Formats: sequence, structure tokens, C-alpha cells
Amino acid sequence: MHQKETKIFDPRDGSLGDMGDELLDPSVVFRNGQWCMYMAGQAHGQGAPKIFSAVLPQGVSLSAKEWTPMRDIDGELKPLAEMKRSAAWDESGGRHCPAYVKGWNPHHKKWVERIYYAGAAEFVWGPYTIGYLEWDGKQWIDQSSPCFIANEDWEHGSVYEPNLLWHGGVWKMWYVAGANRENYLVHGYAESKDGVHWGAHKIFAPEEMKMFDFCVRQRGDGFAAVFSRIHVGKDTPPSETGLWWCEAKQPFGQLSEWNEPVQIMTAEDKGWHSGPFKPSLAFEESGEHTWVFFAGSYNTGDPGPFPFAFTTGCLEIGRP
Repeated sequence: MHQKETKIFDPRDGSLGDMGDELLDPSVVFRNGQWCMYMAGQAHGQGAPKIFSAVLPQGVSLSAKEWTPMRDIDGELKPLAEMKRSAAWDESGGRHCPAYVKGWNPHHKKWVERIYYAGAAEFVWGPYTIGYLEWDGKQWIDQSSPCFIANEDWEHGSVYEPNLLWHGGVWKMWYVAGANRENYLVHGYAESKDGVHWGAHKIFAPEEMKMFDFCVRQRGDGFAAVFSRIHVGKDTPPSETGLWWCEAKQPFGQLSEWNEPVQIMTAEDKGWHSGPFKPSLAFEESGEHTWVFFAGSYNTGDPGPFPFAFTTGCLEIGRP
């Protein structure tokens, strides 16, 4: 299977300028005639993360190149939305892991565009709750409270890494639980009629898988998903760490109902990334060529408690 990796953003190679900006956690979508990428990040590498965006030029086909971050007139990274309403639950710890989705609002009887994300009320490292920004036709509007909060013992008080799909009249969300527990990750699943009020929180994949994301896209009459498996620790990552691909006839809420996953990327150290995470799946019109955008990191060797830089890259593959 042909594969090609491309680095898109790295705070230390000049691709984001020389201000130390950091962008990661991509969510890629085609809207308003162009490809858009929504990401978490930090301007100048400082402060609580916010959500930013980058675009390909109007009319340009999907690609790993030519992405331009949106900036203000002073050249600063431009946050996608303000924190007027949401500050109480996402300002101090920031906004993380955005995920774009379009779905039906049964209350207002119209289609809505949202970017779900994890917000942290106090600390960058959680605990987290999940909320969203909603497009009002002119701008992205923040919400006064999160819409999804941990309520099961196995979630250990924290939910994050949302990935969503609207299908068959139902909002479906795959997410991670347990961010505030060292080396504890369980993948969850929930459904909603409106994307705001959610039903039972169910375990999608077991803790031992260390599944960190599950990004689902419809392709033809079926569905494809890419997910990451991560390794927490300083020892050598096990062979299953990396990105995986699976398919199903329907977007099922239990991993066992999907077909046998196939690994498409390992945790091999490529210099600018190792242990990829937060994949975002996108297709060209034919569906035969696939782009998997992802986040990565590498050790900078700098002194301090967190000597790492975050990067954004793309894996181009044929149909797995």
C-alpha cells in the first residue's frame, strides 16, 4: 500500500513563522467552497490553548500542502471564537481537540454546524468536559456551559477527544474518558437527538487498547474510521502504538461490530513526530485516495518539565 507522509506545521521549522506558534489536533472539512482545518494551539507557544483555523486556497483540491493559518491584521494567530459565554468552563485550562460536524437541530428544524471540543476549567491537563461552538451564519458562537460531562465511574471525572457524526437522525459521539488519571484511557460512545442532551455513556473500546481517538467518515454505502493507539511512559512504545483503520456497514457504537482493524502507521520516530494521535480522515471525490491528518510531537531537549514540540502532519494512502 503506497504511503506518503508530509509535515504541515512545526513551531521550529519556520512553517508557522518565527513566533513560536503551535498548532495541532486537526479536524479537516470541506465547507463554503474550500478545505478548512480546525486546530487547537497556542499563539507564541504560551497560554491556555484556543481553537484556530487554516485553509487551502479557494478551489484547490485536498492536499497536504498550501495550508495557511488564519491571522489578524497584526499577523497574530486569530482564534476562531471568543470566550465571552464559555469562560467559566474553558478559559483557564483552554480549548482542546476540536471536531467539526454538521447535523440536524430538531428543535429549530434546521441544519447546524458545530465544532465540539474539550474544555478545561482550571488546568491545561484537565479534568475536561465537552462543549461546542456553533456557526450563526457570520461567526462561531461559544456556549455558556458544556453539553457533555462525565457521569460514569469508569470515566473518572473527565471526558475529551470528541469525534462526532450525524447519521440517521442521530448525533453520535466517540470520546476518551479518564484524562485526569495517569495512564488510564477508556474510549466511550454516546448518542443524542439534538447534540446537546445525551443518552447513556457506553464503553466503546476497553482500557487496555489505549485508544485515543476514533474519527468516522461515510464513504460510499459504508463507513471508514481511523483511530490512534497511544503509549504513556518513557519506555519503548509497543508495536500496536500508532494509527489504525477499520470499516463497517453502519457507524456502530461498539468496536467489536467494526471489521478487523489494520495498522497504517507505527510509532516510529520520524524526527518531527512519533506516536501519532488525533487523526482526521478526509477523501477526494472518488474515495480511492485518502488523507489522514494527524498530530505528533518530538523531544526538543529544552530544559523544563515539558521539553516537547507539537506538530501537524498528513499521511496520504491508497484505499486500505
